[in-house]
Amino acid sequence: MSALNLQIRLAARPQGTPRPEDFQLVESPHAPLAEGQLRVRGQYLSLDPYMRGRMNEGRSYVPPVELGAVMCGEVIGEVLESRHPQFAVGELVAGDLGWQTHPVTDGRGLRRLDARLPQTAQLSVCGMPGITAWCGLMRIGQPKPGETVVVSAAAGAVGSIVGQIARLKGARAVGIAGGADKCRHVVEELGFDACIDYKGGRLVEDLKAATPGGVDVYFDNVGGPILDAVLGRMNPFSRLPLCGLISQYNATEAYGVKNFRSILVNRIRVQGFIVFDFQSDYREAMGELAGWLAAGQLRYRETIAQGLRAAPAAFVGMLRGDNLGKQLVKLA
Repeated sequence: MSALNLQIRLAARPQGTPRPEDFQLVESPHAPLAEGQLRVRGQYLSLDPYMRGRMNEGRSYVPPVELGAVMCGEVIGEVLESRHPQFAVGELVAGDLGWQTHPVTDGRGLRRLDARLPQTAQLSVCGMPGITAWCGLMRIGQPKPGETVVVSAAAGAVGSIVGQIARLKGARAVGIAGGADKCRHVVEELGFDACIDYKGGRLVEDLKAATPGGVDVYFDNVGGPILDAVLGRMNPFSRLPLCGLISQYNATEAYGVKNFRSILVNRIRVQGFIVFDFQSDYREAMGELAGWLAAGQLRYRETIAQGLRAAPAAFVGMLRGDNLGKQLVKLA
């Protein structure tokens, strides 16, 4: 076992895009465990867009990360030492343990990994991103066979699952992604009916061509001008689950939606949501996701950075859209 725990802490609140100096790498020796604690050797760290909001000071659905505190994030790893009655050495676990290599925890919020599923899939398609996709689409979007579902950030961890679920439920799936390579991945590997390259300069025209019957469900991960473009294609009584606003997370000025009138005229149901809102649905969501994965009906990709020191750059790259699928950091 390494004699040191490496941590990345929040050193400053970013103004715009996070910079290297907003993070601090700290090395500290292992302290003895207290009764009821266990130490985990982290194997993989999940990087997710929500973390950018946690770096800001201000009101949100959870408190922000405090200056000097370890950055938040889910980790999977192996129990190395345990003075906890419910966790034994050698067990594989996952939890919000933060950006560190050897976290110590009292076990609250910790879950055992499912040995039937690939480990890293439990941070993606069968983890928080997959459950987010399922809950937002099924509970708010409520797609019906033959309807058209559009999803932004379609090559990302959540969006890639949204479109595949839509197809499994009998709907058309149209993705929006950045770049020709991502669009090919979304159509050829993930099975979407179409994918629009928002960087191609023809977003409105290409969206119209891909949605000749309009849009019945728009699962929004990005906000901004893409939201405005899709609002122009929404059908009467369509649904809009608002999952994320990644185009705005580094913005220093708020973006004003210009096509807001469409919400009124088309009586669009818009609902922002956080995955924690649907905890009573987790079992059903996981059952379907795991079943589809086992049957080869769900595909996923991962972008993996090597070592905790690479986490800040990988995080900034993810916010920029550099990743394909789920962004992970390999810790061990």
